[in-house]
Amino acid sequence: MSFLEFVEGPLFLFAAGVFVLASLWRFVGIIRIGRKKDISPPKGSAAGGFIAGNFRHFFPRGIFARRTWLHIVGGYGFHLGLLALVVLGAPHVAFLEDRLFGFGWTPLPRWGFILVADVAFAGLIVLWVRRISDPVMRLISSRADHIGSILIFLVMLTGAFAMQESHDLLRAIHMLMVDIFLIYFPFSRLFHGFTFVLSRGNTGATYGRKGMNL
Repeated sequence: MSFLEFVEGPLFLFAAGVFVLASLWRFVGIIRIGRKKDISPPKGSAAGGFIAGNFRHFFPRGIFARRTWLHIVGGYGFHLGLLALVVLGAPHVAFLEDRLFGFGWTPLPRWGFILVADVAFAGLIVLWVRRISDPVMRLISSRADHIGSILIFLVMLTGAFAMQESHDLLRAIHMLMVDIFLIYFPFSRLFHGFTFVLSRGNTGATYGRKGMNL
């Protein structure tokens, strides 16, 4: 078994298993914490507030947007760009079809993949530079935040190298970084990529039940 076959085969299956099981474990743990029972009479819908809380936070309020526009642009560029790369990148579509799902879908053209990758890279760099340069962000950032940013950057960078398909070693290094990322993700702050729905929904449900307009 070659190194490439190992990182795309047994190691990937192990990493994917850790990713799924640890993510479920964390979700169950969060849900089991529960909420303090609100004994006041409801004035609105908590379920509606849960949904509204999630959608409302996708659109920053004007007074905050003007002060944090760089963070907003970088954040949306990085997160949406990375999502498009993972779901619509031709190498990823082929990999998911061959190794997981057994079916595929129409991927981005090569020029679209490169354009989206540039946007994602730019967004990630903007967010990290802001994290280390802004006094408040620097104060509230921990080592885990920097490790997560660096790991994602390495996954994307090795993916850019592997895209040329010039050598199997480049693809193997990229897959190794992906495997490390999958194992690290559920135990890190990167898990907010899933839990933001619960966090925003919980706040929205609280306000919704009190009849407050989000």
